[in-house]
Amino acid sequence: MYGDRFGGRRFEAPVKVGERYKVKIESIGQGGDGIAKIKGFVVFVPNTKVGDEVEIVINSVKRKFAFAEVI
Repeated sequence: MYGDRFGGRRFEAPVKVGERYKVKIESIGQGGDGIAKIKGFVVFVPNTKVGDEVEIVINSVKRKFAFAEVI
């Protein structure tokens, strides 16, 4: 879930483990992973660069971001 951590409205992440998406890498994170956004939700995708258009599968979902891999 993401949203207000102090008891306000909480939202469910718009992605789930195992789901597949076609995304465009918009930027690069500090660790070097590509960053895509799905409905405004940040998804880190390793081994990609800005401008790549890739198909991904979600591996892990945290409260404010997710991790995925290229398939």
